[in-house]
Amino acid sequence: MAKKFSKLTKLGMQRLKAGEQIIEHGIEFERMRDGDGAFRINIMVDGKRIHRSLGRESEGMTPLVVWKDMAEMRSNSVNERLGLAKGRKNHISFSVATQRYLEELARSNGKDIPEKRRRLALHLVPYFGKMELSRIDSLSVERYKKLRCGEPSLRGGVRRGATAKDRVPADSTKLTSRATVNREIAVLSHLMNRALEWGWISSLSVKLRRFKEEQTRFEYLTIDEMAALLLAAGGDSNAQIYPFICIGLHTGMRTGEILSLRPEFIDFDKQVIHLPKAKAGARTVPISEALREYLRSYLQSIAADSDWLFASARSKSGHTEGLRDPWLRVVDQAGLKGRPITPHTLRHTAITHLVQAGVDLPTVQKVSGHKTLQMVVRYSHQNQEHVQDALRKLDERIAPDKKVEPIASAA
Repeated sequence: MAKKFSKLTKLGMQRLKAGEQIIEHGIEFERMRDGDGAFRINIMVDGKRIHRSLGRESEGMTPLVVWKDMAEMRSNSVNERLGLAKGRKNHISFSVATQRYLEELARSNGKDIPEKRRRLALHLVPYFGKMELSRIDSLSVERYKKLRCGEPSLRGGVRRGATAKDRVPADSTKLTSRATVNREIAVLSHLMNRALEWGWISSLSVKLRRFKEEQTRFEYLTIDEMAALLLAAGGDSNAQIYPFICIGLHTGMRTGEILSLRPEFIDFDKQVIHLPKAKAGARTVPISEALREYLRSYLQSIAADSDWLFASARSKSGHTEGLRDPWLRVVDQAGLKGRPITPHTLRHTAITHLVQAGVDLPTVQKVSGHKTLQMVVRYSHQNQEHVQDALRKLDERIAPDKKVEPIASAA
């Protein structure tokens, strides 16, 4: 019997039993009796039905590869219909490419789509919008970077069709950081590379260089500060701020991951939370016994038919998108006002304390969900207290009953 899902996710694919399948936008994935997974497509391209088998998981086939194949089929079909020679430039503007890019990401379960959409709409499209995609070169990108770094930060973004001259600074003393511009260049780079893969441009003539960023120390909370923050949250009028902070400190999950939690994501027996749309891809977050029992009681306190742990009737998504006002109140009440403490500080705090507690970095990576171990290593430099503690243990092993004697100087 076929089992259908609305999204072709890694977690959904893993849960399929033999004979079950997922069908999304013409892609069919079926779990075979031998445990392997088979990919097929069933789509209409220029009025013609294309129904064929593309390969299996064991052969390296993935949903991303399938989406690329489908995009190439559609591109080739358009070129044949219009009589375009292969390799000929497609004169598509950046604004049109942006719209198509976001649509393709949505179809293929792309990552971090809301943030990409925001950066494109507020900054990249107003600057590059009318330019042909194939004419974006290194010089135009460098001009964009110079403009952004010399441009005061904005409140509320810009209106559709506005140019750099139309923007009114909200705070003329606060300039856009290099790190922020680098995130925008990363989105531009991803769009350009996908455009090349999908056949929208014949070659990539631009080399995107990012600013060198200084390694900054992560802000995190001490044990006493965590206790003060939780105490203040428990007394706040907003019923969602305490569970939000509690989950953040106990798991190191990102703000968006916490606020978009569904009851079915929590596996109380295995003590894990499943995140089908995490930033780095679907992942599983282990939870402690203390958090498990807290989540049991919290679920009993919300509506039994609620689809979300942090439901919001005023949000289009159905769940709370942010807790800015209660967060600021709680930070102030906890005596932490004046420091650069944001909801993301909860993630920094959880990971930092895991490292300082002596947890090995691969285990920390499993909890945090970072793509690489190198990203976790950054947290090992928060302070040297845990390093000195490790060295004291080494001293005890070398000479458990003696102190290290100074070397006598030669006469």
